[in-house]
Amino acid sequence: MFGLAVSGAWAQDAPPPVNPAPPKPAIPVLENTGKPMVLPFQCTAEDIQWAGLSCTEEEPCPLYLELTAVEPAGDRILAAGNIHSTAVTIASVLLASDDAGRTWREVHEHIRGSGLDRLQFLDAQIGWASGQILFPLQQDPFLLVTSDGGQTWRQRPIFSESRENRFGSIQQFSFTAKDSGNLIIDRGQGSDGDRYELYESPDAGESWTIKETSVKPLVLKRPPVPSTEWRVRADGPTASFHIEHRQGQRWTGVAGFSVKMGVCKVGQ
Repeated sequence: MFGLAVSGAWAQDAPPPVNPAPPKPAIPVLENTGKPMVLPFQCTAEDIQWAGLSCTEEEPCPLYLELTAVEPAGDRILAAGNIHSTAVTIASVLLASDDAGRTWREVHEHIRGSGLDRLQFLDAQIGWASGQILFPLQQDPFLLVTSDGGQTWRQRPIFSESRENRFGSIQQFSFTAKDSGNLIIDRGQGSDGDRYELYESPDAGESWTIKETSVKPLVLKRPPVPSTEWRVRADGPTASFHIEHRQGQRWTGVAGFSVKMGVCKVGQ
């Protein structure tokens, strides 16, 4: 009886069961079979409206992949770029492989209207990807920052929120240590004031302070050193981007991604 009374009291005092959060959708894994892989991407009606596209069942809008950078981080390979139509940049792309290119998956959500164009890793854990909004104009440049080898990323703006004119793109950036980074912004022709701006970060790219402006191109004191071991190569005959690794004097193919991705159309 005592046991039953205690059990009943516990049942009355116990909080109601909490419904578990729905599981996150699984991230598609691309299998490298030796042929160019097609990156899956689903347009929404909101994407089409935002881009000002007219994508109908009769005349859908073709989508294309562009890869612009590849960089290793320990045993991981990362590749960056964008998805675009014939006239509009739709979203950024950041891919990774943890098994020497046999399988790939996206490791950051798409950033609408943006492209990623450069990657740098100090070691197997700390790295950056540079990007900016490309549509309708180049503006709001940013870095994606990782401290866990590209497992997770944080988006960090270059310009302060108080800045009125937010146009420009990252011309180049370089970190010589975790707490020492510099980058150059090109604000484009016809910009008010000096076209080029030099920024400095003391905290791994979490924040940036402007240090110099000029009407003439600026140069980093310690510019980034281009990779001599990895490259992205556009291959015309297969309409694909090839990620390649140098082995001695030869370049060896690691993976290929199809330029053509499918189409956008109303009702997808």
